[in-house]
Amino acid sequence: MSHWPEPLARAYAACEAMARAHYENFPVASRLLPAPMRPHVAAVYAFARVADDIADEGSAPPAERVAQLDAWQRRLHAAVAVERAEGVPHVHEDLILVALAHSIRTLDLPITLCDDLVSAFGQDTMTTRYDSWADVFDYCRRSANPVGRLVLRIAGYRDEALDRSSDALCTALQLTNFWQDFSRDWPIGRLYVPRDVTAACRAREMDLAGPFFNDAWMAAIRQCLDQTRAQFDAGRGVCEGVAGRLRFELRLTWLGGARILEQVERTGARLRSERPTIVKRDIPLLLWRAARWPSRS
Repeated sequence: MSHWPEPLARAYAACEAMARAHYENFPVASRLLPAPMRPHVAAVYAFARVADDIADEGSAPPAERVAQLDAWQRRLHAAVAVERAEGVPHVHEDLILVALAHSIRTLDLPITLCDDLVSAFGQDTMTTRYDSWADVFDYCRRSANPVGRLVLRIAGYRDEALDRSSDALCTALQLTNFWQDFSRDWPIGRLYVPRDVTAACRAREMDLAGPFFNDAWMAAIRQCLDQTRAQFDAGRGVCEGVAGRLRFELRLTWLGGARILEQVERTGARLRSERPTIVKRDIPLLLWRAARWPSRS
């Protein structure tokens, strides 16, 4: 970043600091990523992190949070318009917006993908149930898939087949996070298992009062895991279709998500009250699996 003017370098540094302070299932300015990619990926992450925090601010009414998200989105569009007109970031603008606007302008990133992220976060403030897989997948299309596509664009890839595979991987990661966080989401009223699945399995919300799933809820969760595994399978292509360090990063991302899904399945009926996660002893296994990745090309 030494070749950038000081305000711009400071803006990207702020984004990278925010990225390092949080853990997500997506590549977040990892040291495995090629160095030129890291600031831009961090800028995308920081923008999404702020939007997510706005959406999850429980003390504010939903309408107020949606208004704040709309304002955040408009400020990004304004920052991009100013940069395109003048080519110089303004010090008084939010550092995150300065960085992301610069990334969008210099790398020709589709700002519509950022709009999709804001749209999904806005939906989080209003929607707590989903009728069908189509509804869940539409949410994933806006909440997770844009991140994968932006990472590919930052890396210089513009390929429809890679985009589709990336979408599947990002959807798989989002779904995995839903099942992983069941014990956190249900107490605050969120449920991502589609209604058509719970109806088919005769799984009733009233049966979620205890610390364990009953047989009906276990059947519903098994259907969710099967759907998620199908998305992971469709998402392998992007891990094989990119080159260099990004390939290894995406393989680790795929493997990390799949490992969490394994832990979710192993947790079983206790998923109602326990949150499975990756622990330090999983890391050597993930690295070994990444090194021995079997190509299906």
